[in-house]
Amino acid sequence: QVQLVESGGGLVQPGGSLRLSCVGSGIIDSFTAVAWYRQAPGKERELVAFIDGGGTTNLADSVKGRFRISRDGAKNTVYLQMNSLKPEDTAVYLCTSSRFWGQGTQVTVSS
Repeated sequence: QVQLVESGGGLVQPGGSLRLSCVGSGIIDSFTAVAWYRQAPGKERELVAFIDGGGTTNLADSVKGRFRISRDGAKNTVYLQMNSLKPEDTAVYLCTSSRFWGQGTQVTVSS
């Protein structure tokens, strides 16, 4: 089945780290552009990170220096490494590619 599946979310203390995975069999390969978005309650969906077909990455200003996006085409997976997490990073994180969307994974940053 062609779909995107996110995982890796959870509850973490401020300053902690998480690595999110977006697996897309039949969608993601070594040259697939993929984006990570997040949506917090009462807020608009926000673009967090993007990797293009050539591997160039872009990050939202709010996460630069703390988050990193990477791709492993052999595993059909794009990762979002999140370090130095802050309470304001709390949101549902979703990946998207080729007009497909995953179901999202919840990230909660709280002490």
